[in-house]
Amino acid sequence: MSTLISLALLIAYGGGIWKFWNGFDRTNFDRSFANRLKLSLLWPALIFNKPYRQNFTKALKASKR
Repeated sequence: MSTLISLALLIAYGGGIWKFWNGFDRTNFDRSFANRLKLSLLWPALIFNKPYRQNFTKALKASKR
C-alpha cells in the first residue's frame, strides 16, 4: 500500500513540475533557465507562499489561443 501512495505522490510531483515548466512563460518570474529549474523543482514547498501560488496558478491555466 505504501508503494502505491509513494507512486501516486511521485506522479503528482512530476505532473506539477511538467505543468509549471510548460506554463512558466505566463508567470512574472525571471526567465532564466536556473530560475525556471529551481522554481519548478521546489513547487511543493513554495506553494504556501502567496505570490508564488498566484504565479503557479497562472502557469497551470491553459492558454486561450
